[in-house]
Amino acid sequence: MRPGEDGEVYTYLRISEDDITLFGFADMQEKSLFLRLTSVQGVGAKSAIGILSSMRPSDVSEAIATADTKRLSAVKGIGKKTAERIILELHGKISADELLGSETVGGRISVPTMSEDDDAVSALMGLGFTKQESAQAVSRAKSLGAKTVEEIISTALRGM
Repeated sequence: MRPGEDGEVYTYLRISEDDITLFGFADMQEKSLFLRLTSVQGVGAKSAIGILSSMRPSDVSEAIATADTKRLSAVKGIGKKTAERIILELHGKISADELLGSETVGGRISVPTMSEDDDAVSALMGLGFTKQESAQAVSRAKSLGAKTVEEIISTALRGM
């Protein structure tokens, strides 16, 4: 973006016991990949940002799909074991659309994103709940009629 121009920045707010951090991304594909990377055990926000700063999202997706540990471990702070863990946990979760970049729909770029359920689970995990607790709370909230991410999180928190 240039000064004076309008633009969009996609954000993710991470809240932990001793820290509140806001991450900004150029597009939804980058944000989605960041969230997937941080879902891998042993890969924190710093490592995920390091990967996305060193490689384009499509290159990261391709490295995961082709099990290219050398490519991922070339990123500063990512060792061979961490690269292998990323590939193991995310290999089946990277879609063909993400590998090919993204499809154009009506002149706009359509990027596969995480579902509202995934966003809500991720937000609850950011508040310190386990993945299993978060997923169960989201399911209960949806069964009680919550539809938007905000409603799902609010209802889930009341039920926890």
